[in-house]
Amino acid sequence: MAAWLPKVRVAACNVAPIFLDTAKTVQKTISLISEAARNKADLVVFPESYIPAFPLWAGVSAPIDNHSFFKTLARESLLINSPEITTLQQTCLQHNIFAHIGFNERSHSSLGCIWNASILISDTGKILNHHRKIAPTFYEKLVWAAGDGEGLRVVETGRCGRVGGLICGENTNPLARWTLMAQGEQVHVSTWPAVWPTVRVGERSEREGGEGAERQYDNVAANRTRSAAHCFEAKCFGVMCSGFMDRGMRDAIVKHAPSSAATLDSLTQGASCFLDPTGAQIGEQVQGEEGIAYADLDLNECIAPKQFHDVVGGYQRFDIFDLQVSRSRMGPENAFRGREEYKERDAPVPPIDEADDST
Repeated sequence: MAAWLPKVRVAACNVAPIFLDTAKTVQKTISLISEAARNKADLVVFPESYIPAFPLWAGVSAPIDNHSFFKTLARESLLINSPEITTLQQTCLQHNIFAHIGFNERSHSSLGCIWNASILISDTGKILNHHRKIAPTFYEKLVWAAGDGEGLRVVETGRCGRVGGLICGENTNPLARWTLMAQGEQVHVSTWPAVWPTVRVGERSEREGGEGAERQYDNVAANRTRSAAHCFEAKCFGVMCSGFMDRGMRDAIVKHAPSSAATLDSLTQGASCFLDPTGAQIGEQVQGEEGIAYADLDLNECIAPKQFHDVVGGYQRFDIFDLQVSRSRMGPENAFRGREEYKERDAPVPPIDEADDST
């Protein structure tokens, strides 16, 4: 029987940024996109808030001590129509590859407003989707603003099938996940930080310990559980892409907050891997080091399991359940809705293949 859906080679980059240095991290991103393309990947994925870093300091240092880190992150964050984003679009066009990239996005309207964002770029250099994490998790609220539903979209890419994605804790939200399922998602991208501390390790934690003491959050198990559940329910493939905490990141945070050393050194690094429509792991895995994991996904394998549980088809009761999703872009710009200067200023970069050659 002839194949109906495409076979897709996916690359998951288990990598560290050049900590809080956007220019150098963008250059590293370009190099990794090129490497994935040389290895015949159709889609390459980067971790949560990869450019220029995940704000790990917020989990191990008091907010009143973190002003310098916040100011640096704000300065190094990217506008959606920045030259750096344009460069990444051009790189995808040059190498004929799709890329899903996590980054810290800066607001046009407020110097202190940063979103945890991601973009999906096509092999023609077009931005296919732009998502902002809908709710920062735990201490992330000290750094990031809440996003909106504009990016809760699944994109028909042709070559890579129907691609959707959620950022970290969004994969815990059944409504966000079902929103993507309802759009026929076939490849689900989930992006994660390298580590995610929830308990202090050291003298203070030992004094406060004892029976009933809190345990460190098991990010590897938690990430796998959520991603596998989504793949099983959606009958789709999963790409799990985690960051990596290198020595440079660790040492920069410890220099800022010396008491964080024991906590950071106790953490388990995240894993980048792949899941099939049953939730089983397939392909390569990278954990505890920098590298690119690869897997070949045959999207035709998404079909047969739909016979058992098609939660957006024959195994759903639309007469009982009704989910409404707002896709409005939220922000102060809404007060000026319709004004041309705001439309032009906040518009995404035009597709590379449609851009005016004179600009």
